[in-house]
Amino acid sequence: MQRDIVALLCKKRADYVLALKGNQGSLFEEIKLFFEDSKVLAKCAYHKTVERARGGVEVREYWQSVDVNWLPQKKLWKGLKSLAMTRNTITKADGSVVVSDRFFISSLSLNVGEVSCAIRGHRMVESHHWHLDVTFREDRDRTLDKYVAFNLNIMRKIVLNLLKLLDVGHTGVVSLRKKRYVLCCSSIKYLEQILTV
Repeated sequence: MQRDIVALLCKKRADYVLALKGNQGSLFEEIKLFFEDSKVLAKCAYHKTVERARGGVEVREYWQSVDVNWLPQKKLWKGLKSLAMTRNTITKADGSVVVSDRFFISSLSLNVGEVSCAIRGHRMVESHHWHLDVTFREDRDRTLDKYVAFNLNIMRKIVLNLLKLLDVGHTGVVSLRKKRYVLCCSSIKYLEQILTV
């Protein structure tokens, strides 16, 4: 299925950056082993960002390699030109450290900055959909009329963006569900703030 989508993208002259998971047979394991070699990492294009996020400091590292000829499945993925790895290291305020690695295949030529933007954009879209489901339970919506469902989706996205911008006066990190609750309970109090956003 994913290979069909990749072929269609290439046919339309679009590029792809596809996240790998364990369900892609040996492809995930082979690319993981490839990036575990420190000599390989030393030859890769590299990009790093550091920012405050999720109650701590998040370091995002990106490696990209155009060395794909060794890959047995190369012929199965139309337009495959590069491999990428990201490592997110989050150091929380309590001193705990969380490290996660992700692996990608891509039709992009060697340009680690472009690959990092594509990966970050995908994560932002995933985060947006996650908030729509968790904060508004959008996946449980059983609206049958397609126009009503479309309008509700637009309204949820507008409200989601408003919630991200509004300050409800609580100290510390406040979840979007809690913000929604506070705003619903005392909407008059925050009406001016809502209208000026």
